[in-house]
Amino acid sequence: MNGPQLLEEYVGRLSTRMGAVFPGERAVFRGQDLFTSLKDLDWLELYLFGVTSRRYTPQQMRVLHVLWTHNSYPDPRLWNNRVAALAGTARSTGALGIAAALAVSEATIYGGASQLRCCEFLTRAKKMVDQGADLEALVRAEIKEKRGIGGYGRPIVRADERIDPIMAIVREQGLDGGPHLKLAFEVERILLAGRWRWQMNSVGLTAALCADFGMDPREYYLVAAPVFLAGMPPCYLDAADKPEGQLFPLPCRAILHKGVARRRWRAAKPSAQADG
Repeated sequence: MNGPQLLEEYVGRLSTRMGAVFPGERAVFRGQDLFTSLKDLDWLELYLFGVTSRRYTPQQMRVLHVLWTHNSYPDPRLWNNRVAALAGTARSTGALGIAAALAVSEATIYGGASQLRCCEFLTRAKKMVDQGADLEALVRAEIKEKRGIGGYGRPIVRADERIDPIMAIVREQGLDGGPHLKLAFEVERILLAGRWRWQMNSVGLTAALCADFGMDPREYYLVAAPVFLAGMPPCYLDAADKPEGQLFPLPCRAILHKGVARRRWRAAKPSAQADG
């Protein structure tokens, strides 16, 4: 079927498996009634159901809640929070500031792109190791091709303060024996024993846990997309409550300039016009 024929199939009709609202009557969410079948879900459970179409055990939900709460820092120095704070100091709206902050959370090195890369590597490596591949060889090949492995290494400090608190909850819930989680720590062991000296960061841990909970890389990416969200409104509010433009002001003297020297601007003399 060519393009025009394919488009013609959808003229005047919407085909969706996700849901619909019937004004004045009900709302359907992935085939279930939002107000009856799903009425007992908390917000995160509903979000996860929307992404994966699956329900999770109370133990898994306890861990998934921690993955969100332990990744939300109200620090305006962080790259994405800074955008929310700048929106506040510029007197933009909170929705615009937070939406922009979420958008830049997809940073290639340490944001959403890294999350997707990490989960893709762990799930791929798990399948290949199950088929007899050598994990150390897979690690070396990944680094050679992509110059790194998402979820390992950190630009500021080596250790990640989130690992131990999250793992304490994971062990408390009896979920520390998953195959992807074990593989993630084995990757860390290989990296620390080699010349890279990279420790696993929060992305590596969350990707492994979500893979053990049955999420594929795209599902994990969508589940993790708002993981920094709770730290953003405080940054916006704090900046909005201070005088306008006071967040990280940069004086001209702080800029190193090697271009044209400072010049005096003089008003141009009016040109003489010939009589008509």
